[in-house]
Amino acid sequence: MRRILALLLVLLLPACAAPMTHPAGPDTQPPQVLADHLVMADGVRLPLKTWRPAGEIRAVVLALHGMNDYSQFFAEPAAHLARHGILSYAYDQRGFGQGPHPRFWSSTDTMVADARAATDLLASRHPGLPFYVFGESMGGAVAMLAATEPPAGMDGIILAAPAVWGRSAMPWWQRLSLWLAYNVAPGWSPSGHGLNIRPSDNVEMLRKLGADPLVIKRTRIDAVKGVVDLMDQAEAAPAAIRVPTLFLYGAHDEIIPSAPTWQAAGAIPSRRAAFYANGWHMLVRDLQAKVVLDDMAAWMVDNDADLPSGADKQAPVKPEVCSCKR
Repeated sequence: MRRILALLLVLLLPACAAPMTHPAGPDTQPPQVLADHLVMADGVRLPLKTWRPAGEIRAVVLALHGMNDYSQFFAEPAAHLARHGILSYAYDQRGFGQGPHPRFWSSTDTMVADARAATDLLASRHPGLPFYVFGESMGGAVAMLAATEPPAGMDGIILAAPAVWGRSAMPWWQRLSLWLAYNVAPGWSPSGHGLNIRPSDNVEMLRKLGADPLVIKRTRIDAVKGVVDLMDQAEAAPAAIRVPTLFLYGAHDEIIPSAPTWQAAGAIPSRRAAFYANGWHMLVRDLQAKVVLDDMAAWMVDNDADLPSGADKQAPVKPEVCSCKR
């Protein structure tokens, strides 16, 4: 093992550089919402997309994208939700899409503060309507942390395979590999090719992501370390979540393992868990996405209603002891 680590050091030394992050700067103004941007307290502009239903608005959702993705991820889900009277928003988080400093991590505190500020701004536009925050993967981790001290306008959160795979759930060799790479070559950007991991069964959608120049294809190691730091905090957050939660997970998820996922679900005080036998990691973009979206819409309109798919009946009664395998 020592020889292998020494060889890795030799191979990575040429790529040595200091870690680079871009957390929020000092507050210079009140946050505000414009037609196609959110402006944060430090003056940073975050691109904003809006999808409105044709008729009456029954609920509002703010969608937070996953790692290396951006706000466009919610375009098709939002179109389906609009048919249920759901108004959807999504913004590019810092370091992603057309947000500032693409490919560079900001910080967990910055991302959570942005989510809370966005919720305050957008919920204030729709007084009297239920307002929810949806988070996919990394976005789910951000939503979880934002809900531990929820903004006044947050009526609940929806978590689709939230990123709760922190260091305590990782094998030792993954923790060591990350530590070594971060300390030796934080700017190294492996592509991830060859890992043989499928995030969805929707091949056409995955091909579009591969062709989209705003979807990040090579991830810096310091950004990987940043998202693992985020997952560490999210893994410890469930018991502190203060709003109703809809927790969604697919049987074929190859990104976030089932054990830490169901452990997190079981610790949330007020939650409805749903388990999709045909679901993958990208639940709202899988081939069966409409099933998941119909459940989301039903729950947003009435938290106490049964989910149309019955996926809440398939989830374990005590998620923390679920024996579900991916």
